Amino acid sequence: MTQDTAVEHDHVIEKLSFLDRFLPVWIVAAMVGGLAIGKFIPDAQTWLDAVKIGQTSLPIAFGLLLMMYPVLAKVHYEDMGHVTGDRKLLSLSLILNWLIGPMLMFALAWIFLPDQPAFRTGLIVIGLARCIAMVLIWNDLACGDPEAGALLVAINSVFQILAYALLGWFYLAILPGWLGLDTQDVVFSTWEITKAVLIFLGIPLALGFFTRKIGIKVKGKIWYDTVFAPRIGPFALYGLLFTIVVMFTLQGEAVVSNLGSVIRIAIPLMVYFAIMWSVSFALGVKGRLGYPKTATLAFTAAGNNFELAIAVSIGVWGITSGQALAGVVGPLIEVPALVALVYVSLWLRRKLQARSA
Repeated sequence: MTQDTAVEHDHVIEKLSFLDRFLPVWIVAAMVGGLAIGKFIPDAQTWLDAVKIGQTSLPIAFGLLLMMYPVLAKVHYEDMGHVTGDRKLLSLSLILNWLIGPMLMFALAWIFLPDQPAFRTGLIVIGLARCIAMVLIWNDLACGDPEAGALLVAINSVFQILAYALLGWFYLAILPGWLGLDTQDVVFSTWEITKAVLIFLGIPLALGFFTRKIGIKVKGKIWYDTVFAPRIGPFALYGLLFTIVVMFTLQGEAVVSNLGSVIRIAIPLMVYFAIMWSVSFALGVKGRLGYPKTATLAFTAAGNNFELAIAVSIGVWGITSGQALAGVVGPLIEVPALVALVYVSLWLRRKLQARSA
């Protein structure tokens, strides 16, 4: 490691918050905690499963809404008015996020998990959920364009409300039939996906939108972005960890006895992050977007909204489903993978600057 690289490494780590820096540790700790509760307090499973809305227990619903609201309250909805400012960036982002990304995850799911329909469906659901949360952190660490990042996140948030259920129906029921693949092992209701999206994305999206609108009107944009948003931000992680604890309390034994399947879920996810980021960065360079917007394009295309994927999987297939387990594996892989890509991005920035000097 050169001196410059070492300094840059320290800089990236320092810019991560304490919670974000050790996110994989917290997730593993939540899993272990859930397993311990399920083993040593047998009645806990009965208590958690006693109060339900449809297939989702109320504790789970609370955790899912808690982890979605802070993320959506931080989106810069007011910046969407500048959407026509950079049509090249916008068109590339839309193609990568809503055409190439879901299609690539669909292909990887069928290649790596042809005999695991539940895990395969879980991966496809992840591929449809575009990143609207931690992408802003990766974008900042990689010295991407903050305004472009906020704009693309805002567009992805709204687009997910409009298109998620439709894309789910297409990739889970229609496309496999066109390709001659088996669709008999995937049982789901398009309405159930729509309902899960409306509840676990629509409600926090509305709350987040009006919180931001009212907060900025009353206290100003600087206060909202520098005081209020950082204060509520950690609650997204608290909600995620609470949900994982409950999930592993209810189905921990199934996970422990099936570690091989967890590894099989992780492999296509790592391949997905590497391909999406590399292709997106290359397209940004070829399109002469400049380094900041190229980095923003790459990270918004590579990241996924695991919170939404977990919420939809639990709402449609249940908390003990393989689809929900696939969603939980996602954050374990995303954080180290995208931190590594931040270093790759900064290394490429130096290469691009040297070439243009």
